[in-house]
Parts: sequence; structure tokens; C-alpha cells
Amino acid sequence: MSSEELTVSIAPSVGSFAAEEWNALGGNRYPFVSHEFLTALEDSGSVGEGTGWDPVPIVITDAAGQLLAAMPSYAKGHSQGEYVFDHSWADAWQRAGRHYYPKLQIAAPFTPASGPRLLMRDESLAPHLLKAAEMVCQQSGLSSAHATFIEEGQRHFFEDAGWLMRSDIQFHWENRGYSSFDDFLGELASRKRRTLRKERAAAQEGVEILRLSGEDIRPEHWDAFWIFYQDTGARKWGRPYLTREAFTLFGERMANRIVMILALMDGEPIAGALNFIGDEALYGRYWGCTLDKRFLHFELCYYQAIDLAIERGLKRVEAGAQGGHKLARGYEPVRTWSAHWIADPGFRAAVADFLERERAGVALDQNYLDQRTPFRKA
Repeated sequence: MSSEELTVSIAPSVGSFAAEEWNALGGNRYPFVSHEFLTALEDSGSVGEGTGWDPVPIVITDAAGQLLAAMPSYAKGHSQGEYVFDHSWADAWQRAGRHYYPKLQIAAPFTPASGPRLLMRDESLAPHLLKAAEMVCQQSGLSSAHATFIEEGQRHFFEDAGWLMRSDIQFHWENRGYSSFDDFLGELASRKRRTLRKERAAAQEGVEILRLSGEDIRPEHWDAFWIFYQDTGARKWGRPYLTREAFTLFGERMANRIVMILALMDGEPIAGALNFIGDEALYGRYWGCTLDKRFLHFELCYYQAIDLAIERGLKRVEAGAQGGHKLARGYEPVRTWSAHWIADPGFRAAVADFLERERAGVALDQNYLDQRTPFRKA
């Protein structure tokens, strides 16, 4: 198809497209760029007016108006909820008398999990999407464009387009064909194996653990989880990113791709963890509690997730951003990637120099962490 047959535009929202039309671009294998997830954020007011996350999805259509490609994009008025920190860039640019915000963010909002950022029927459309993002910045006076948590298979599109690449480290659990949690424990050094067993026993003592999915997640469960989420959100971010309505819409639109794990004491929920299911991975996203019980966080967020991944035959568990404590629990260091386009040449050169030095440091960190996994050494 020639470029003359293509139309590039900014749509008012993901919700302006039918679910089957958006999901036909291939992102539905990864829950956080699915129509269901992104429209839940829009319709609940978690993104949109007053949030600093204004939906501006960049799309490509053909002469008949058929949707061929899209980027979940947002005009950002701040750097909150991204998990790839550019506050120092914003400070430096604003000290120079320039405006860093608004900027263009290509992302799944509030979600530090790698996945496709270019949704396409045909990979030949990738350069058109990236050029469109650059043109949006230039024509609208935006300082920059940022694509965060890019899946490995799409990284080359951004590199080929000359975007600046940034890396960081997360901790993921890899399923090496385990048949059970004990099978996984057998791969660990004996001391680490004993530690994990003790932690699980202590966490489960006096507690009933429920796993809920699909229609089994009822409104009262969402009410309980909202309390947990508010507690964590208030401590981490000052205010929760998601509204209460977002969780209701998750339940209505994608409950079969969710597993809620609740811990009950005397029949009352005291803690919970929320997981989303992709085609290959289990994504641990939210956690909270009203009673601080030793090791319960590890049990609900890490060990139960491993159990689930093994039972469902998933390749890995991604348990969110940061958290070196995951290393001792069998979660291994993995590189994550983001890509950045800076409009001003001088500012771009300064950022490029910073990123080169930062990548060297991240490589050293990963090498250090690789030597300290709990697995038995050959």
C-alpha cells in the first residue's frame, strides 16, 4: 500500500473505535493496550480532563476509513504514573526557560509492563506511526515524545527511526516448564528453598486465600480491593491514579483476564492482589492491605502468582516496577526499554549523552544482579 492511500490523524479517544476494530490490530494479546482496558480508563475518568493524561491516539486509516494502525498516546501535563523517570530532564529544560510540558506519551497509563506500543495490521506501517508522532510534537509545540515499556520485538522500529533508547531493570519470574511450586523450589539453593517455604507457611497461617476470576469477582470483592488500592496509592503517589469506577469497568469488560487474590482473616478480607492475564504472561499490578501480616505481601504478589503461572502454563510473571526484594524470591533481572524523541537538537544531544552513561550503569547493575539469583550454581 502506498503512503498516498493512508490518512494519519489524531482520534478523540480509544472509545471512538469499536472494540473489534481496535483489537484487530493485535494488541489484545497484551491486556493493557486492549480496547477494554484503555476505554475503562477513559470512561472512568482515570485519564482525560483534569488528570494530566489527555487521550490523543494517533491512528492510520486507509482510503475506505479502515483502521490499519494506532498508538495509544496521551498529551501529558506532568510525569506522574509513567515509571520511567524524566523529572530531571523536565527540570533542566525548564531552568533553561523552555516548556517541557505538555509532552507526548505513548504508553499504557499507570502500567510498568512491557508490551506493543505500535499496534499494526502490517509492520510496514511502523515508520509512518513514528513519523506521525514526531510531526504531532512539531506541529503542536510539544517538547518530546516518549514510548515507555516497549516490548523487545518492537525495539528495532524505534532504533531505526533514530529515537533515543533508554533501559532499566525489572524482576520477572521465568517458567522453565515447572509442574508445581515445589518443582520450582528444587532449582533453588537449599538455604533459599528453606527460606521461601518458611515465608509461605508464616504468611498462610491463620489466613484463608481466595483466587477469583470472571463472574466469581462480585461487587463486594471490588469494594474490598478498592480499600486496599487506596491505601497503597495514598502511600506511594499521594492519591490513587485509578478511580473506583475503573475497577467496576475492569470487572464488566475483562474479568476473564483478571485474577483477584484475597486474604481473609475470620472471614473478612485483609489484603488483596490483582493480576491481569496475557497470552504468555501473568501481570501483577495492584496490591494493598488493611492489616500488616508478615510475608503476606510476598505470598499474594509473588508466590501465588508463580502458582498461577504454572497452573495456566504461562511463560513468565511480571510483578511490576522496581523491587530488589523480588530477586531472593526467584524473580530474575530483565532489561526493559523506552524510546524518546526530543524536538530541540541541543537538548536531544544532552539527553543522548546522559542515556549513554546511564545504559552503561544499568548493564553493570544487571551483571551484578545476575550473579545473585537464588538458583543453584552450576
